[in-house]
Amino acid sequence: MSEFLRDYLTVAIFAGLAVGLLAAVLGIGSWVRPKNATGDKYVSYESGVDPVGHQWAQSPIRYYVFALLFVLFDVEAVFIFPWAIQLEVYGWFGAIEMIVFILLLALGLLYAWRKKVLQWV
Repeated sequence: MSEFLRDYLTVAIFAGLAVGLLAAVLGIGSWVRPKNATGDKYVSYESGVDPVGHQWAQSPIRYYVFALLFVLFDVEAVFIFPWAIQLEVYGWFGAIEMIVFILLLALGLLYAWRKKVLQWV
């Protein structure tokens, strides 16, 4: 058997072991867990407080947009840290590029503010 086929055989053996282990763990879990269904299992849990209202209430989209904007600006802020550490290496070119980057971020923040996305109602 060639080295090439032996490498693929090793990968196939490990993939088979992984699938077998997954099937075994899921099978043992379904065999061990309790199966008595009660009505309380289907009630939404709200930190020990009795649930109020319908369990499938839809959240307003503005909360998701607010969260996405937070993640966007948080991730963009992460790009500033490596630049700040290596500022002396980049020189004026790096400084001008970062000014452009921050201005684009400020423009996006201004746009979100003008569209009144940042108001938490």
